[in-house]
Amino acid sequence: METDRLQRLGLRFREQHRPEDADTAELIVFSSAIKGDNPILVCARSYGKPVVRRAEALAAIMRGKRGIVIAGMHGKTTTSAMTAHVLREGGLHPCHYVGAEIPILGTNAHWDSRGEYFVAEGDESDGTIALFQPEHTVILNIEEEHLDFYADLGAIEKVFAQLITQTTGKVFYNIDDKNAVRVCRSLARGISYGFADEADYRAIDIRPRDFGSTFRVSGRGQDLGEVVLNVPGQHNVHNALGVIALASELGVTFEKISKSLAKFEHARRRFEIKYHSPRFLLVDDYGHHPTEIRATLKAAKSVGRKRVLTMFQPHRYSRTKALRKEFGRAFDDADRVVVTDVYGSNEAPIPGVTGQMIVDEVVAHGHRGASYEPRLEWAHCAVGNMLESGDLVLSLGAGNIHEQLSALAADLVIAENLKAIVGKNGEVRLYEPLSKHTTLRVGGPAQFWVEPRNEKAFAELIRFCGDENLPLFVMGRGSNLLVRDGGIHGVVVHPCGDEFDKIEVNGAEITAGAGAKLKEVAYAGKAAGIGGLEWLEGIPGTVGGGLRMNAGAMGAQTFENVVRVRYLDTNGEAHTRTRGELEVYYRNFPLLEKNFAVSAVFRGQPAPLEEIVRKLEASQEKRRTSQPAAKSAGCIFKNPDSCPAGKLVDELGLKNSSVGKARVSEVHGNFIVNDGGATAAEMLELIEKIKATALAKRGIELETEVQIVGEPG
Repeated sequence: METDRLQRLGLRFREQHRPEDADTAELIVFSSAIKGDNPILVCARSYGKPVVRRAEALAAIMRGKRGIVIAGMHGKTTTSAMTAHVLREGGLHPCHYVGAEIPILGTNAHWDSRGEYFVAEGDESDGTIALFQPEHTVILNIEEEHLDFYADLGAIEKVFAQLITQTTGKVFYNIDDKNAVRVCRSLARGISYGFADEADYRAIDIRPRDFGSTFRVSGRGQDLGEVVLNVPGQHNVHNALGVIALASELGVTFEKISKSLAKFEHARRRFEIKYHSPRFLLVDDYGHHPTEIRATLKAAKSVGRKRVLTMFQPHRYSRTKALRKEFGRAFDDADRVVVTDVYGSNEAPIPGVTGQMIVDEVVAHGHRGASYEPRLEWAHCAVGNMLESGDLVLSLGAGNIHEQLSALAADLVIAENLKAIVGKNGEVRLYEPLSKHTTLRVGGPAQFWVEPRNEKAFAELIRFCGDENLPLFVMGRGSNLLVRDGGIHGVVVHPCGDEFDKIEVNGAEITAGAGAKLKEVAYAGKAAGIGGLEWLEGIPGTVGGGLRMNAGAMGAQTFENVVRVRYLDTNGEAHTRTRGELEVYYRNFPLLEKNFAVSAVFRGQPAPLEEIVRKLEASQEKRRTSQPAAKSAGCIFKNPDSCPAGKLVDELGLKNSSVGKARVSEVHGNFIVNDGGATAAEMLELIEKIKATALAKRGIELETEVQIVGEPG
């Protein structure tokens, strides 16, 4: 890391700013992010020590060289890095100071005593750009920005005009930027670049290519040759033209310029590829102004992926408020947009200014795929769950949104391995909401949701999770399950389809895969004239889930009909055991606490069709009259010895009591229903309320029958 390198050179970092840190300092340099009440500044000023802003120090250092300032609202870092790289390759040995990590330059700042030139980006955000007195200036663009500091565009143009006045040599300006033209056109020493016919240095025949562009350059009326640029977007063609114009005027040959540009790589956080596979592409970019966003999204679209999914973190409350309309029009090239809350930087919050403000403007502009995620740490989940093969994910913002993209990239590495295991027919989804997969309809996301279609893939998943130390949880239909709002960390396996849904009849025995519904086993029995299985119709879960908890209904339990079980152990090895070899208890089958069901064999007996139909209808009627139709997880509590749990809840007067959208059913006291939009936290609070009341009033300690899993929200 850069900080490690600097510490090896003798620089010392401190976690806290303390007054005594100024004691031995001869000069204090501070950035615009440092407030006036900073303890080091206050102490230094009280002692009368010299205190200068970062730009003042940089301007003073540059006076020892022939300064080149790269200025503009957007593209300064990329263009400064590109300039330093081209001049270095051209043999001019420049010094440079750039505001980001630059892999191709080695470091963001470098001093070379052999060269005459010093390349730096000028920060216009606080007006300190007017402190520079360079020999040459490159004006990339001028527009409304940093309105927490400037009154309006006129004030911004005034500062740029002052910089130009203090430039002793040539001023290079973007002829396609109307504000830059207005400020620079009348200059006798101005040199224009861009796409317009009248530009002194002009790009023609621009051809986008994967992660870059190819174009020809006309300089002062002559065809100079072709450039291959390996950073995407027309905005980077503009940036490169400014560098070509500058380097050409400084005497660097076009051959050296074009060779240098072909080798140029982005600065960190400037269309930086964080993950690249045949299925997915993840890119991070620092863009946080509407103009930057439009340009970056246009570049992302040009890459030619299936969709562009964007997560954007607004930067500063003042900018969000002032440019909300412009932000609303900036996301046209994004197929889906997730906006987080505002990264305030050094600003205090402004009431009513949130990421929702931008989403409202995006939607008002006509975009149909924008959403607001107030919790930054969930942004990668929101985008990750949308992912389809062929997508490009772009993180945008000057704050810490890139950390969310890094989290997504790390999980994608695992997800791609999981996909390879389950194959073309299997499914792997990131951050799948488990509320979609539980009968109660609550629960946060599964980090990895995996649907294997056969025993072989399931076994490989078990071994992979063991090797990678990934938690593994198996889930059937999600009945009798309550997942907390934080979801489940690790791999959630949902065996379904193909082998797992298969049901075969052989005499009086029915073999069913772990993903088959118990109800389907009952109806397979009906079709084959096998009775004794009708009660399974009343169990809403799958064979795997029924085995795990020895599910019961109509006075019967699963293992009264099970004669053999096939399962996988923690090493992915398959085993088959008969009923006599198994320990089974009320609502508990210990073998599946650490092992994983694959299939089971159920045994019934031949019976007349009329009798089977009558029993099935009786089961349906009992369920209809004694269980709520609303979303539930089935029975919440195990029946205590003294009385059924439902009867106890009724006697305690708790029927129809509620917490938020979680409510005790008025039909059956042992059911808690979701009235729509309930959270797991509300469900758990209601469960604890019932348990506390039962203990206080009747001295009964209720145990939950429903399985409670996952992390708090």
